[in-house]
Formats: sequence, structure tokens, C-alpha cells
Amino acid sequence: MSTPDKLSSEADLLYSEAEDDLRAAVRSLLADRCPPSAVLAEVESRRPYDPALWRSLAVEMGTAGLLVPDKLGGQGATAREAAVVLEELGRSVAPVPYLTSAVLAVSALLGCDTDEEQVARLLGGLAEGSVVGALALPLSTGPGGAPPGTVTAGADGALSGRVGGVAGAVGADVLLVPAEGPDGYGLYAVGVTGVTGGVTVEPLTALDLTRPLAALHFAQAPARRLAGPDRARAAVGRAVMAGAGLLASEQLGLAEWCLAETVRHTKERHQFGRPIGSFQALKHRMARLWLELVSARAAARHAADALAADSPEVPIAVAVAQSYCARVAVHAAEECVQLHGGIGMTWEHPVHLYLKRAKSDEIALGTPGRHREALAGLVDLPAPVG
Repeated sequence: MSTPDKLSSEADLLYSEAEDDLRAAVRSLLADRCPPSAVLAEVESRRPYDPALWRSLAVEMGTAGLLVPDKLGGQGATAREAAVVLEELGRSVAPVPYLTSAVLAVSALLGCDTDEEQVARLLGGLAEGSVVGALALPLSTGPGGAPPGTVTAGADGALSGRVGGVAGAVGADVLLVPAEGPDGYGLYAVGVTGVTGGVTVEPLTALDLTRPLAALHFAQAPARRLAGPDRARAAVGRAVMAGAGLLASEQLGLAEWCLAETVRHTKERHQFGRPIGSFQALKHRMARLWLELVSARAAARHAADALAADSPEVPIAVAVAQSYCARVAVHAAEECVQLHGGIGMTWEHPVHLYLKRAKSDEIALGTPGRHREALAGLVDLPAPVG
């Protein structure tokens, strides 16, 4: 039997009352402002995100500053609360830059010296939602796998080079750019002013229209150096790890919507005088999804709790969550499309948005295979021989 000391150190996967209240508030906002019809209209508008929805979520509700300490202008919450927000955003596939700005960009800045005025000022802007940031790395970058540098910094701090597949860059106010400079690796802040100032943001055609991608071109772009070699690498690594761990909560929310929508549809759709949900074969498929969701919730919550506690088990928890939750989200979305029949293949029905987000998330911040490979190394599990 576990001792009291051991029990007190174990992860708490249950939602607190404050987390439940936060969920209710976010869900109410999204139900009112971001129904499926509104998401479809927004992606057809080709805007990077809905500024009014972002203002309500980030500024008025204060969710953009959940990860930022009180003294720096944030809410002083933890990754657990941010995970709750991402669950609800996944449930509605909301077109807002929460993951890219409030998680990735904020986490990178928190890894820098927050006593420096320029770092603290940027964090304050991101925390209050008045500034939208993006970390200039390909969305496919996983923990411990930063790609070779494609941006260089001159002696004057000006940046040159190109980064492709960056999420959240379209519509961002500031870019956090890892670059190789005269003193080695560094993290730089660059203001985005359209095609002027040496920065060009080139929108790319993305599978998931609710999370636009872009290629960034730097041509002697003025920049401010935020961190030097060791600290910059640690800050970028911290951001990618936090992003991967919390992405699992978005995948969980997405899968939950897909299962709930599938159950609703199969109760209402009749064949041979009875609901198709009463057919045993479909019952089995939905029951399997429910079991997968239970496990996915445990994995996502463990990752969020480990990040909140800054546990030494963070790399393991994140690898487990991503290697499992990514596949569950895709499976749930695929089943939702199939069990909706012909209507599931139409643009008017929102299920295609969930499938596209699930497939995009599957390769975001490391593929499931890459996370399993990392997990094998972390727990010293050798690969099969032969």
C-alpha cells in the first residue's frame, strides 16, 4: 500500500472546482460566439483568426495570461488551467492563436531572463492579449528536435533567412526567432509590420484552415536579442515541450466532440425503423472510442499536471500523452465522418474541420512515432532486434 508521503506526490488527474468554473465560462463563450457555422464562415473569410473572439477570450476573460506570473501581469495560474482552455478550444476548433501565442510564445519568454525590461514588457503584452506572438519554428518541430538554424543574425542584430511552416505567424504582432549570431545561438524578438521592416509573412496553403501556416522571410530585419546560447536553447526547448504537452488537451477536447456528435447523430438517424445507434456493430465502435477517450484524458491530464508541477517526469508524461492522444483524435474524427455517412463528406457539416485539425495536430510538435521513439529512450526500452 502506498504511504501518505507517496500519495501526496502522485499526480492529481481530477479537475478542481476552479478548473470546472473556468471550463464552464470558456464553453459558454464559445457556444455563443463560436458555433460550427461561425467557424465555417471564419475560415471562408481567410482571416487568420477572429479578433473579436480573441479579445473576449484572451483580454476580457484573461486566459492569455494563465501561464504568466502575477508580478509580470498575468493570472499566475498553471498548465492545468491552460489545458482546460485548450480542451474547450479543441471541442470547438476555434480559430484563435491560443496555442501559438499564449502557450508557445509565452513559454519561450518565460525561459528567458524575465527581470530584463524588454522580456517583461513582451510578456505583459502577451498576458493581457493586446499583443499576439508566435515562435518562429516549423509547427512540426518536436521536443529535443529543433531543426538546423535557417536564420542568421548579424553583428547589429539584424536577421536574414527563411523559416517555413510556422503556425500563428499570420496575424502575429511579434515573432520570437531562434537564430545563429556572432555569439552563437540566440532568441530574438522581431516586430511584424507586413512586408516592411525586413519581414515578409507569406501565407501557405494549410490542411487545417483554422490554424494558418506561413513562411517567414527575413531580409536584414531589425531584431532585439532576448537570450544567449544556453538560455535560448533551454527557452525554445521549454516552449516546444509545453506546447506538445498541452496540445494533448486540445486533441482530447476534439475527440470528445467527435464522439458526442457521433452518438447524437446515430440516435437520430433511422434505418429499417430503428436508430442506427442501436445496431450492435456501431455500438461496439462507439464503445471502443469511449474507452480510448478515457485513457486519452488520463494521459493529457498527467502531462498538464506534470508541466504545472515542473516535475522531472515532464518528458515522459508529454511523450506518452502525444503518442496516444494524437492517434485517438484522428480515430475519433475518422469515425465521426464515417458514421455520419454522406452528410459527413459535405463542407456544410463541421466534422471535416475536426478531421483536418486532428490530422494537422498529429504531426504538430512531433509525430506519435517520434514521441514513442523518445519515450523508449527515456525509459530505457530497447528497440526489437532484427
